[in-house]
Amino acid sequence: MQIARDADFDPRAFRQALGRFATGVAIVTAGTPDGTVVGMTMSSFNSVSLDPPLVLFSVARTAHSLPAMRAATGFGINILAQDQQHLSNRFARALADKWQEVEHRRGGNDAPLLDGAIAHFECAPYARHDGGDHEIFLARVLRFSTAQEGEPLIFFGGRYHALAAGAAG
Repeated sequence: MQIARDADFDPRAFRQALGRFATGVAIVTAGTPDGTVVGMTMSSFNSVSLDPPLVLFSVARTAHSLPAMRAATGFGINILAQDQQHLSNRFARALADKWQEVEHRRGGNDAPLLDGAIAHFECAPYARHDGGDHEIFLARVLRFSTAQEGEPLIFFGGRYHALAAGAAG
């Protein structure tokens, strides 16, 4: 068991410990007033509040897309399906042409919504907060939709996984 102490805190071991928490995978997209669209893969998506309907995600301060996320007029949160690992990998890369041959449509808030996602949340910026080496974005959900079928893409221990067939329910 590793115990965190200031003098001997190991960031790599900390990251590995955080990787023991299984998460779904989302791509957060944004549109800006100048027409720029960006998208980033993240597992730091969470629900915050039902009234008002709020969600959060965090962006590294070193991310090239951070200025566009700050300027965004709307966000699209796309919850990926199990067969969308290729999109997760594509949108995890910095400075790549992420949108080439990616099927999507613009949501009501002008943020891209990716085809095949098992859920979409169309959001408006609500607040931003300091989160150490990340910036935490709170977003107000304006509209949402879910697919009738499809299993989620799961990330655990630094790898993609699928839900077990016949999992407890």
